[in-house]
Amino acid sequence: MSGLFQDETKLPDPPQDGPGLFGDAAPVAPPRPVATVQYRVLARKYRPVRFDQLIGQEAMVRTLRNAFASGRVAHAFMLTGVRGVGKTTTARIIARALNCVGPDGTGGPTVDPCGVCDMCRAILADRHPDVVEMDAASNNSIENIREIIEGVRFRPMQARTKVFVLDEVHMLSKPAFNALLKTLEEPPPHVKFIFATTEIRKVPVTVLSRCQRFDLRRISVVELAGLFASVTTQEGVAIAPQALTLIARAADGSARDGLSLLDQAIAQTDPGTEIAAQAVSDMLGLADREAMYDLFEAVMGGKPAAALAITDRAHAHGADMGVMLQDLLELVHLLTRLKSVPGLRDGLDLSETERVRGAALADQLSIPILGRAWQMLLKGCAEVESAPDRRAAAEMVLIRLCHTADLPPPGDLVRRLMESGAATQNAPPPQGGGGGGTRAVANGGAMAVAFAQSGPVLSSFRDVVALVADQREATLHGHLRHSVHLVRFTQGVIELRPEPDAPRDLAPKLAALLSEATGTRWTIAFSEQAGDATLAEQADGLEAGRRQTATRHPLVQAILAAFPGAKIGGVHDPRLDHYGLMPEAAPVDMPEFAPDDAEYADDRPEGPENQDWDN
Repeated sequence: MSGLFQDETKLPDPPQDGPGLFGDAAPVAPPRPVATVQYRVLARKYRPVRFDQLIGQEAMVRTLRNAFASGRVAHAFMLTGVRGVGKTTTARIIARALNCVGPDGTGGPTVDPCGVCDMCRAILADRHPDVVEMDAASNNSIENIREIIEGVRFRPMQARTKVFVLDEVHMLSKPAFNALLKTLEEPPPHVKFIFATTEIRKVPVTVLSRCQRFDLRRISVVELAGLFASVTTQEGVAIAPQALTLIARAADGSARDGLSLLDQAIAQTDPGTEIAAQAVSDMLGLADREAMYDLFEAVMGGKPAAALAITDRAHAHGADMGVMLQDLLELVHLLTRLKSVPGLRDGLDLSETERVRGAALADQLSIPILGRAWQMLLKGCAEVESAPDRRAAAEMVLIRLCHTADLPPPGDLVRRLMESGAATQNAPPPQGGGGGGTRAVANGGAMAVAFAQSGPVLSSFRDVVALVADQREATLHGHLRHSVHLVRFTQGVIELRPEPDAPRDLAPKLAALLSEATGTRWTIAFSEQAGDATLAEQADGLEAGRRQTATRHPLVQAILAAFPGAKIGGVHDPRLDHYGLMPEAAPVDMPEFAPDDAEYADDRPEGPENQDWDN
């Protein structure tokens, strides 16, 4: 019972079974509130508590398992990666692994903490006095670090190891980093440091050199989709596979971001209803994937009316025009990858739409056209972000793309200019001309000659390979160096003997590239004749010969004898080109020989020094 002046304890009022004192009806007691369980968001509910629950970080988990098994656990860890890949989660698992005592209380450090002992439960609940988590973004001064250094001196109160977890450690000030160095280099045996950061480049190298570093990679779309499918199954929620893929793509490698988006998708869908891909697309402000392909085909086909009709429908459904351009940018990147590496079409990461429609578009478009679209979209995205009307800016970008889609490639433009200049040069002078007309024709002819000289001159197969390298066709360039043998080379015709690993479309690709670059038709034929060695084999042979010559040199032999175990790393010849071969000799203009009936003339000056000149 409370004291005379203490009214903290209030007795409940007696129940009223009948009418009130003044005859009014008894008041109705309010219903007792029903205790409800506080909802936990999916990102917290499904946070991994064991190493085997981490997805996408197999290399780090394997290293930590081996370290715990062999008793070689580092005193400081540096965990780096994008947000939401598991840095803080990994730090907490390491803290539990260091301090777990097992269900019976007699266990030691283990890579598989039990999760039921007092230590594990206290760390999971974030209430263990010996596991200190600090946000370095808001506690970045030297005074905060001095508190940690002071705490390092004392032994743990309950746990086996005192663990300090510093999140976003790159936010520490320079004096704070300097104050931490000595303690970080030689901490007491009962102390471990775990740092987490998203900006590893901002961490001083003196700190990095004192830590064991783990780079947590982005989680792939396939792994994220599998995780989200498992979560929805446990939650009893139905969701379309396409919706899972959209959420996984929007997560950008972050499990936490993806679970937050999944939480939002579940909340906006009626209970018992499947989460559809269109609902997720609307939630994310994305345009439909099929619509993106329709839009890109309309743009590349030079159809502005069709392109704007698609954007009008997308805008009516709530799609953001800036995000739409970013989706087109992503599509151009995908098509360029499919064009450059055809084997990617069989990958599991691609959807059926990307595998079918994407591969078809990649076959139709060339690398220069895709590169031009990439540059225009990249500039257009920046314009949309700074424009007062995002929709108008995005439509202007699409209209520009439509009108540049049918522009000829640079090689065709050069050929047309050359043909135009040649026609001007060969045109007859105007009637009644004077000097002015003649000078006009001469100037036009000079201009045509300049264009002709600026084009590539292919006088050998090595010139062809160099031209392919200049065109940034890395795959074709590699096969021309390593996978073909030259049989015959003439202007317009090249005969090659391919190796078994050479692609089947090498000949048409090379012919199309040469025709576009030079403006003339080239024929690439395959032959069964032996031909020359590949360029790579020729370079290797020259390198072997130079190495043998160097090995026989007396000075080199003396060095090898004086330093046992020394090896010749490489023999460089400044005269070699970038293929490791001697430059090809330029054709020599031979002078005309004198006629047979010409008399001999000796124009040497007279003198004794010239008496034996003919000998």
